[in-house]
Amino acid sequence: MSDPAIWAAFDAAATRDAEARIVNQFASDPDRLARMSVEAAGLYLDLSKQSWTRDGFRICLDLARAAGVERERARLFAGESVNNTECRAVLHPALRAEDGAEFRALGEPVSDEVRSVRQAMADYATAVRSGTETGATGQAFKAIVHIGIGGSDLGPRVVWDALRPLEPAIDLRFVANIDPRDMAEALTGLDPETTLVIVVSKTFTTQETLANAEAARAWLAASLPVAGRDRHFIGVTAAPERAESFGCGRTFAFRDWVGGRYSLWSAVSLSCVIALGPDVFDSLLAGARAMDAHFVTASLERNAPVLLALAQVWNVDGLNRPARTVAPYAHGLRRLPAFLQQLEMESNGKRVHRDGSPVTRPTCPVVFGEPGTNGQHAFFQQIHQGPQVVPAEFVILAETLPDTAGAPLWANALAQGQALMLGKTTGAARAELIAAGASEAEADRLAGHKTFPGNRPSTAIVMDRLGPETLGALLALYEHKTFVEGVIWNINSFDQWGVELGKVLAKAVLRDVGAGEPSADLDPSTSALLTRLLA
Repeated sequence: MSDPAIWAAFDAAATRDAEARIVNQFASDPDRLARMSVEAAGLYLDLSKQSWTRDGFRICLDLARAAGVERERARLFAGESVNNTECRAVLHPALRAEDGAEFRALGEPVSDEVRSVRQAMADYATAVRSGTETGATGQAFKAIVHIGIGGSDLGPRVVWDALRPLEPAIDLRFVANIDPRDMAEALTGLDPETTLVIVVSKTFTTQETLANAEAARAWLAASLPVAGRDRHFIGVTAAPERAESFGCGRTFAFRDWVGGRYSLWSAVSLSCVIALGPDVFDSLLAGARAMDAHFVTASLERNAPVLLALAQVWNVDGLNRPARTVAPYAHGLRRLPAFLQQLEMESNGKRVHRDGSPVTRPTCPVVFGEPGTNGQHAFFQQIHQGPQVVPAEFVILAETLPDTAGAPLWANALAQGQALMLGKTTGAARAELIAAGASEAEADRLAGHKTFPGNRPSTAIVMDRLGPETLGALLALYEHKTFVEGVIWNINSFDQWGVELGKVLAKAVLRDVGAGEPSADLDPSTSALLTRLLA
């Protein structure tokens, strides 16, 4: 951890700022908006509605410096072993680097390999899109079934949802859930002769992905001749030999320094490269690359990922707010909250520091969200009037579709941020009721129900429109934000041991299912549940 003295100063500032009214800070600090907003890579961030005074903001920057954010940022881009538990570099920025860049992972040059795979993806995508790469019966591919889970699913899925044309030339469908219904829905209406299956698994041992891959393989085998069938079955993996033995006719590789939830920039997004086109994917990489450049070069005071991270640390650690909602006011970003749940909670939901000692402060909050305006008719009731303060993050587009009639969607986002900050006093609520014709007694009865505490923080992230460049910048912004938080909390943001125990125990339960009865070492509750389900 950083010097305890800086955390003590942080806590003292948070105690002072806890009751300060956000709206009052604009008058007492005229430069607030300019200091707490920043433009980077096509995005505009406004953090002036966050729950910090000028002094609290300064203390947060001091904390970032004391934690060594600048030092660790340099180590990340230098390819050093920032994933200390697995002794790996973490080099997703290398995947989107421009031609001529020379990244190294633990001293080993990797950029030539990255460029080679990127070119192979582009060549294959072009062949599929043009119809020169065909299936077993000579027909062009018209649909792709992308099979993966976690980072092998969420990243490509958020890219496709955000960028897909209204009438795509290639129908891209995703399967992640091991529930057979997911696969059944994905395959419904598809023709095996014109369907390409892409199986994405870093290790090619993931239980859910392999089960779904086996189902897809059987579906293909039921209709296609043996000769050429493997052209319908593509593997994307860091273990190509396993993919080939499974029956993949071709594989695209990525290395173990590509973390699953940071992997959408790699061959993991092959499905999107095919369905959207290599040029669109190149633009996505360019947007992320622009955010990388900003993150590396901007001072901490003007650094978008750093400021976004500090707002979260301030809320979680300083003000004891263990949840955050993300509301994208864009239908194309409807999967962004789910993507961020994995990115942030799998990265920073940790109970020990990098040296293995227990954490003594909160780390990652619970992240949840829905697109606006859907969330306004669901959980916004709680964030406006519930007793818990839940910071909000609004992702706002100036334009969702060109030449669209009607009031702009973003007006709702602006109103929600304003309402969260301003609130409404009981006196104001009572006066409104009286003005609307309510009796004194009725106004007294209802005023408390119509009171809004206000003083609830929010951040706005604004872009002109949702294109590949701005999407790439947005996703890279959140990646770097997550990294900065991990540095401040002194945790490893790049391992995920918490997902392993359930996997191990699931295999044991499946053995019991195969045996037809619970094993003697099961606890009474799990044993009773298994017995009931077997019956």
